[in-house]
Amino acid sequence: MPLDVACHLNVLVPDLEQPGLTRALGDLADLGYSSVVLPPIDPASAPLAEWAALFREHGLSPITLAGQAPGADVSSADPDEQERGAAALREVVEATVALGGDQMNGVSYGLFGRAATASTREAFDRSAAHLGTVADHAHERGVTMTFEVLNRYETAMVNTAQQALDLVAASGSEHLRVHLDTFHMAVEEADMLGAVRSAVPVLGYLELGQSGRGALGSGAVDAAAVVRTAVAAGYRGRVGLEAFSRSVLSPVATEVLAIWRDTYSDGRAVAAEAIEIIRSAEAAASAPEG
Repeated sequence: MPLDVACHLNVLVPDLEQPGLTRALGDLADLGYSSVVLPPIDPASAPLAEWAALFREHGLSPITLAGQAPGADVSSADPDEQERGAAALREVVEATVALGGDQMNGVSYGLFGRAATASTREAFDRSAAHLGTVADHAHERGVTMTFEVLNRYETAMVNTAQQALDLVAASGSEHLRVHLDTFHMAVEEADMLGAVRSAVPVLGYLELGQSGRGALGSGAVDAAAVVRTAVAAGYRGRVGLEAFSRSVLSPVATEVLAIWRDTYSDGRAVAAEAIEIIRSAEAAASAPEG
């Protein structure tokens, strides 16, 4: 089976508003993508049934993002805040089911931002325990839960593939999976390809992001080598594209993600180049030797 290739919706449009949403989904389907990563949504107010119908119509599987917020944080020392954080994660699991999706990504282990995220062993263990419980619940609902490894400027808790493996082990769950992103790995990993190989047994999402957040074929990250390495190591999960440009994102997202430049002007072209890189690398890794 070929790799399931995903694209972050914000590569093409700033949000899930119409008419941009339908146009973007049509572009991704035409290009051969099979999944689409959604920006954060509010499960309580989002038109889940309407969006689910659109995803079905375009043959795309939605991937949701789940996070934490002040006062609702599984890494907090306050038990009530921990429970509110876990409840927020479970709400996104249910939204994922309602949307017809089978995967939930996100920064689910604590608050986004280095100053706001605790880095103590106690906080790490609290997060791991809650993520393991939610991952098991998600599995029962037909949803794979992953957590994203970020660079040091965005979290103090999980920066490397090894730390992610440690968190999975501490979670006690057989279902919690890791989300690696080459943009962050370019900052933190001394051996990016080795880190990818080490995580394959628990890797649930391999995201390809360039060093400058722009087109996949231009930057310090050898995306093709990453895909070849993962496939050669036995990875058959989802591979996704993430790229951000200031002129495409919402003003709030540009501030949160520190996207200060227009790294590209044509999101469809970025998506078209990326899927070609991924498919070519997949074919090269799968070709018989000799």
